[in-house]
Amino acid sequence: MSTEEKQLQQQEEPLILVTNDDGVHAPGLRMLFEAMKSAGNPVIVAPDRDNSAVSHSLTLNRPLRVIEIEPNIFAINGTPADCVTIGVEKVLGRRPDLVVSGINAGANLGHDISYSGTVSAAKEGTIRGVPSMALSMSGEPPYLYETAVNCALGIVDILLESAFPKDCYLNINVPNLAQKDISGIKITKQGRRIYENALQELPDPWGRPCFWIGGGSPSKDRVPGTDSFEIKKNAISITPIHLDLTHYEALSFLQDALK
Repeated sequence: MSTEEKQLQQQEEPLILVTNDDGVHAPGLRMLFEAMKSAGNPVIVAPDRDNSAVSHSLTLNRPLRVIEIEPNIFAINGTPADCVTIGVEKVLGRRPDLVVSGINAGANLGHDISYSGTVSAAKEGTIRGVPSMALSMSGEPPYLYETAVNCALGIVDILLESAFPKDCYLNINVPNLAQKDISGIKITKQGRRIYENALQELPDPWGRPCFWIGGGSPSKDRVPGTDSFEIKKNAISITPIHLDLTHYEALSFLQDALK
């Protein structure tokens, strides 16, 4: 196949922007990238280092650089949201057909989505009008990324071939289990997940108090149908997340109260 024929074929294939928050060298990202080749033409645009828990932050206080470290693999010295912004607007050459963020090493359940760079990359893709999903694995390493890859490939077809609702993205969490041990797929709502004992007070070398945020034990959600509940039942959790954060019941209450 000639170079021109390859370029034409790539133009006809779905263009998939692949990103994450664990950094461009993360094994989950690379496995996802390889898997997406069976669904279209994937291009990695990811942070050059770990950006976990940066949420939806954008870098406004310094310039950002794009470095192609391998064919179709670009690293940016910024956040996941930066990577999607620059990837969509500059790197890819045209608007992608899909944004896939992950595979995150660790779950993003309940309130985690407010902090997660992985989920925020999917959110940024949705803001820019691109169907998007975030993919994470629960549990502890070593991670069986193959299970998450199989799930992702099935969801990709749905997002590419159907009229998926606008202003909505998918937050997918996969148990760290072999495929045969997965109990099923559950369409879930966002649960509650608060970490206990996640704030540690430590002295610095001069004896002054300082604080370290991280670790802790997540609270257990006992509500069936929530992401954090169903993942404990060894099910894959797929949660549709809406960009509109308006609380409509409160909106109506305030309108009535302020008349």
